[in-house]
Amino acid sequence: MAKNDFALAFNEVIEEKQLSKDVVVTAIESAMVSAYRRAVGASTAQHVEAKLDPDTGMVTVYAEKEVVEDSVIDERTEVLLDEARKVKEDVQPGDMLVVESTPKDFGRVAAQTARQVIQQRIREAERSNQMEYFQRQEGEIVSGLVQAINAQGITIGLDMKAEGLMPNNQRIPGERLKLHDRVRAVVMEVKDGTRGPQIILSRAHRNFLRRLMENEVPEIYHGIVEIRAISREPGARAKVAVSATQPGIDPVGACVGMKGVRIQAIVKELHDEKIDVIQWDADPVVYISKAISPARVSGVYLADSDEARTATVVVGEDQLSLAIGRDGQNARLAAKLTGWRIDIKSLSEAATDSLNKLKTDSELQAMLPPAVEMIPQVEEILAKKAEERAIMPEEYTLLGQFVDRVERRLVQVKEDAVREADEQTAAIKADISPAAFEMPVTESGIKEHIINILTEAGYENVGQVMFDLKANPNKILGLAGIGAKAIQNIEETLAAIQFPEPVKVEEPVAEVVEETVKIEEVPLPEKQAERKKEAKKVVEEEEEDTEHAKDGVSLDDLFQMKPEMFQSAGETEEEADKKKGKKGKKKGVVLEFDESLGEVVSRKKHKRGDDDSGEDW
Repeated sequence: MAKNDFALAFNEVIEEKQLSKDVVVTAIESAMVSAYRRAVGASTAQHVEAKLDPDTGMVTVYAEKEVVEDSVIDERTEVLLDEARKVKEDVQPGDMLVVESTPKDFGRVAAQTARQVIQQRIREAERSNQMEYFQRQEGEIVSGLVQAINAQGITIGLDMKAEGLMPNNQRIPGERLKLHDRVRAVVMEVKDGTRGPQIILSRAHRNFLRRLMENEVPEIYHGIVEIRAISREPGARAKVAVSATQPGIDPVGACVGMKGVRIQAIVKELHDEKIDVIQWDADPVVYISKAISPARVSGVYLADSDEARTATVVVGEDQLSLAIGRDGQNARLAAKLTGWRIDIKSLSEAATDSLNKLKTDSELQAMLPPAVEMIPQVEEILAKKAEERAIMPEEYTLLGQFVDRVERRLVQVKEDAVREADEQTAAIKADISPAAFEMPVTESGIKEHIINILTEAGYENVGQVMFDLKANPNKILGLAGIGAKAIQNIEETLAAIQFPEPVKVEEPVAEVVEETVKIEEVPLPEKQAERKKEAKKVVEEEEEDTEHAKDGVSLDDLFQMKPEMFQSAGETEEEADKKKGKKGKKKGVVLEFDESLGEVVSRKKHKRGDDDSGEDW
């Protein structure tokens, strides 16, 4: 084969099989190694490798052989020293060396031998690529052509020459597909089979509707609108609950589109399947009311228990068939969408049930005096209904009010009972040491045969046993093999156990920070301002005198002194000023009684120069 011919054929295989160049080269080289082993009868323990030139198509085979000095006994495993040193100069006899071992007539023989191996390797690589590609596509929509329709389902040709199977139970009922029709489906599962990957497709799964909405509604694709739940009966009806992740966005309007363009495209793809798009709500009452649409709901009353969550939905007489739907379809879809068991009643039926509950429950009558007063009117309306006489709208309104009062009160009573039971459970658990719930029953000291019975009943720790003894003793007493003596043994043994007291962590005492409150000064009248000014002046003088009193005279002693003493003090101060070189007025302090203040104050007296006349400025 010429150089160009091989390169063209090689590239054609790569494009046709959609494989990488390295994968095909590796497959051909591996096939050539197998062909060489078969042609020369080489052992599988011998290291053999082949190299392919993609441009010329020439294959060179290298085999590991032992270097011998004199003569070669077996050409498959031995090579002369002279030939070996052409490859590696410092090789010695007895060494193992990888040398070229391509047979003379290897080209045509190898091509015939390797063809099957090459095809098998390429097929395996092709399947592996298909498997990886469609595993990544799992849960996504793929498009293909209908290739065959049989009793098992529809075979659809996909990308990469793969085939997908759509079982009959995954088809949309009533949809007729013909050969060579292009269809879209969601990849449900990809399994590895003997003839390649088995790709299971579906058009009936709810994820198909989810992916269609993501493709048609950009707000869902970008995460602005979120699909909360989907319930679907293929080919008939589907309900989708959506919510907005950003304020100001209408999720239902975004899914429906302008004039219903977006939702109509999805309906057409689903063979005219009706789709109800509702807004999700965190309040179960509101959510269930919307899920029953297109029927109008009069009231929703929830009964949430450990066994089941039941919602009683009351609708008007004219809305009952619409709420239930054909063969109960609307109610089924609403129940799947919300996760609640839905019980739909007409207004008259609900009023009859509420009336019976009210009549038979004296405690409820005491709680609802207004509802008791309505009983005669309700009975009269229900009698008219039984006689198929016309009922006025006001009477229906009265029935609705009666049902609402009774049912709401019953719901509240149940909630209070549950709350009370929870409080009792919490109180019982509070009396049991936390260490009891960590101690296994096997270490409690109870008799062995009793421990076996408790373990089989599901009791793992001592705390569970102590809780049931206080909360529900009959539960343990009802176990097979447990009698009064066994209960006595359990109680005595558990009472003797000393559990360590839990360590109390003292909370840090908050430091009291004293804050100084600043009181703002209020402007005073003129006389008060003068008094305040004088008092302030006296305080300043007292502070000044206190500084002088540090030498040994206290403030109390100061007020008991005579005025002459203050005068002499003023002279002493004057002399000190003269020593310092100061020139100023002579100062004196005189004690006087101030009538306005009602106390004795000291005032400074200033003299003119050296004049001893004692006149003030």
